[in-house]
Amino acid sequence: MYFRQGQMKKNKLHHYLQKGRLEAGCDEAGRGCLAGPVFAAAVILPENFENDLLNDSKKLTEKQRYSLRPIIEREALAFAVGIVDNHEIDRINILNASFLAMHRAIDHLNVKPENLLIDGNRFKAYPHIRHTCIVKGDCKFLSIAAASVLAKTYRDDYMNMIHQEFPMFGWKQNKGYPTRHHRKVILEIGITPYHRKTFANLGDQLRLDL
Repeated sequence: MYFRQGQMKKNKLHHYLQKGRLEAGCDEAGRGCLAGPVFAAAVILPENFENDLLNDSKKLTEKQRYSLRPIIEREALAFAVGIVDNHEIDRINILNASFLAMHRAIDHLNVKPENLLIDGNRFKAYPHIRHTCIVKGDCKFLSIAAASVLAKTYRDDYMNMIHQEFPMFGWKQNKGYPTRHHRKVILEIGITPYHRKTFANLGDQLRLDL
């Protein structure tokens, strides 16, 4: 099922797609990186949740994201984070790894949702729970925006941690994304155990296993 952009007002984050149903927003972070895992979060917010700051994590500052995380975790009916490391990404490709990370987050929700709101236009169906794919959903629905904040901050925490082991790559700043500095250091000294060996194989990385 897909959500059409014209179905909602612009510049307004909605509480739910279907009122009265438990909906979990799902989003990932780290899909376009050269190193590190992909993280995903699933969040079920109460229908009356309000926060004027919450938005797509990419539109927030680091300070805003980290200020929102404890609020989301405290007020959510349920939340969970799933991780797929770089070795699994190399085996199954980044698209399938992103969906697997979402599935792992959903697996660990202590409340079972009735519907999943997925950021993006593709998803591998989760057993026995219907889903709706929403392009740019993280700036349309509060639960997806909340998931984007959790996925981003938990992944940033991880990249900051492994930065201590390999500071020359600048992961504390670039979080594993393909900046000029990051690529330059790879060319000079090679990759680490945290790098994705298939990051250049973009065609294969977009194949979906069904």
